[in-house]
Amino acid sequence: MRPVTATAAAVTTLIGVGAAAIAAGRYASDAALKAVPGRPLPGEPRLTVHAAESGRVTLTRSLASLRPGTYGLDGGDVHAVVGRVLDHVPHAADTVVRRLERISHGSLVSGGRVRLTPQVHSGDPYTALRLKHSDVEIPGELGGLPAWFVPGDRKTWVIAVHGLGATREHPMNVMSFLHAHRFPVLDIGYRGDLGAPRSPDGLGHLGDSEWRDLDAAIRYAMRYGAQRVVVHGWSTGASMALHAAANSALRDRISGLVLDSPVLDWEATLRSLAARRTPGPLLPLAVRAAQGRTGLHGDRLTQAASPDALRVPTLIFHGPDDTLAPWQPSRELAARRPELISLHTVPQAPHAAMWNADPARYEEALRRFLTPLM
Repeated sequence: MRPVTATAAAVTTLIGVGAAAIAAGRYASDAALKAVPGRPLPGEPRLTVHAAESGRVTLTRSLASLRPGTYGLDGGDVHAVVGRVLDHVPHAADTVVRRLERISHGSLVSGGRVRLTPQVHSGDPYTALRLKHSDVEIPGELGGLPAWFVPGDRKTWVIAVHGLGATREHPMNVMSFLHAHRFPVLDIGYRGDLGAPRSPDGLGHLGDSEWRDLDAAIRYAMRYGAQRVVVHGWSTGASMALHAAANSALRDRISGLVLDSPVLDWEATLRSLAARRTPGPLLPLAVRAAQGRTGLHGDRLTQAASPDALRVPTLIFHGPDDTLAPWQPSRELAARRPELISLHTVPQAPHAAMWNADPARYEEALRRFLTPLM
């Protein structure tokens, strides 16, 4: 009886450990697969507002608050925009003074807690940029997809696709530039976004299934007058662009791709997303759990991002400080097809914030890329 009892106890223990491991894996994968649109991504520290007056805001000193460029400042009930660091202004050693460009809503109060965000604009194209637009609904396979359409004279449309933790407000960073060059812009929401259908399993798939909503947007653009489209995607939106260019029945209508911080190594991105809430030893479980729950498979993304599969001019914005989507795959991709793919390296910029680090250089690179595609 004793060996039987010992065996039963061991089996029970193993079952318990296995169940705990499965539960831990699901918890860890939730951190990566349930990124809420508009919520800060892992790695962005909360900063304290020390003062805000006369076109200046004083923040906690950190690597984040010292970043060059233009960023949104989000505190939940407040959204503001900050510009360059003002080194010449007197300040305490543990603070940073930045130019305060504007406060979109709410107020910056001493002691308030905020985060930097790549989303500079808040609202819709008219309230944020004074651009006339239409609220349209794109028929998707799961239901209607919300989108903003800003009209333009050209027959080449730009379809803008936001990425992880962002909303349709993020592509407004480049919307005025695109409008000034007379491109019609279709800024789309997709499954999981506010106002869009949920994915069947309630999880994000890092572009692996979401690309079909982009495919629906391409069909919509063709139906309403576009002859060609350029897809401008950020983060997982860039991965969606690659999937569409490889797999869409209308891929011959895609004349160019702009990929900002593309997720080209989904396992690395999953680990980075899960790491904030997950002990290191559980990260492999998170990756396996995510793959089992969503059907994510590296081969599909590898095939879509294959240098041999790309057939249209492609511009990649990426840099070494992106901790969510490693930029090494972007470098390798560009090196394999230099006649077709251009890599615009952006230092000192976190994930999906390549425009924010230097808006003028970003838009000049974008202008040069788009000019032959007009």
